Amino acid sequence: MSEYKDSSTVSEDCSDNLVLVQEVFDLVKDIRDPELPQTLEELNVIEEDFIKIDKIDDDEYSIKIEFKPTVPHCSLATLIGLCLRVKLERSLPYRFKLDIFLSKGTHSTEDEINKQINDKERIAAAMENPSLKKIVEECIADEG
Repeated sequence: MSEYKDSSTVSEDCSDNLVLVQEVFDLVKDIRDPELPQTLEELNVIEEDFIKIDKIDDDEYSIKIEFKPTVPHCSLATLIGLCLRVKLERSLPYRFKLDIFLSKGTHSTEDEINKQINDKERIAAAMENPSLKKIVEECIADEG
């Protein structure tokens, strides 16, 4: 896992980072939970404080997102991570390195899940599965 600076410690880019954090949060907050009728924001699975952004160069960013499952044995944590990744990869207009992790100590198999949701080949294979793709599309669909 790479070392990331907390966006609050970045002096000249601080206001830019806060805008980007808000932009990223706005993209993911309304993702629907795969099982429940609420959004990830409503369930406190994702919060603005869970998003850290560092500027790599003029048009590239490093984005680290943590999320917190509702229970430590959540069987859909991998699917939630997949939804976060797909939504951001489709929506962000700039180049970025995206890392998505379960918050430390929030899931019984967090290391395995973290590896799965940050593996490009596993992500691609998951999105080739028609039933899994349908669930992701439903979860990330914009309401209205």
